Amino acid sequence: MESTGKVRVYIACSLDGFIAGPKGELDWLEQSADKDDDKKSDTQVQAGAVTFEEMLSNTGCMLMGRTTYDTVVGFGPEMWAYGDIPVHVLTHRELPPSKHNAKAVSGSLQDAVQNALAAAKGKDVYVDGGSMIRQALDAGLVDDMIITMIPIVLGKGISLFAGASQRHPLEFYGNFKYNQTVQLHARPIRKQK
Repeated sequence: MESTGKVRVYIACSLDGFIAGPKGELDWLEQSADKDDDKKSDTQVQAGAVTFEEMLSNTGCMLMGRTTYDTVVGFGPEMWAYGDIPVHVLTHRELPPSKHNAKAVSGSLQDAVQNALAAAKGKDVYVDGGSMIRQALDAGLVDDMIITMIPIVLGKGISLFAGASQRHPLEFYGNFKYNQTVQLHARPIRKQK
């Protein structure tokens, strides 16, 4: 019997909870990465922190919305970080031709998650993009979240959790230093039935 993967979130945000600037700018992420590159000899990844590569190695399928997909593709083909991992894009529009293993999926978020779990073949599903993350959290579909806090205050922008339809109590099960950032590991607390 094949084990079932988990639905996971792995995302970076500013200290004040933004995942992008007001116009979707992500340059502040690059500036943080540049700081880490300048301090290679000082690299500190505390045991328990999860690198992007480690997360991808446990991922069997990705699920993102169209805005996130268009943003990632807009970085250029050399910046595609997901290799051959299947990427399901929840959208009502066709995707332009691509060399990536991406396909448009439609229907409910619950169906999209179930289809992504089937495509993941026992590995995890990585949910990406602010809107998709909020919707999955609201629907009770998220098992685990790794949020990397970048040491910058943006002041305004696209919030990671603004627009959530309800409160979501979380259990923190780890916090780790990861280069010049801090990773928070949390899982939603499920209501007992």
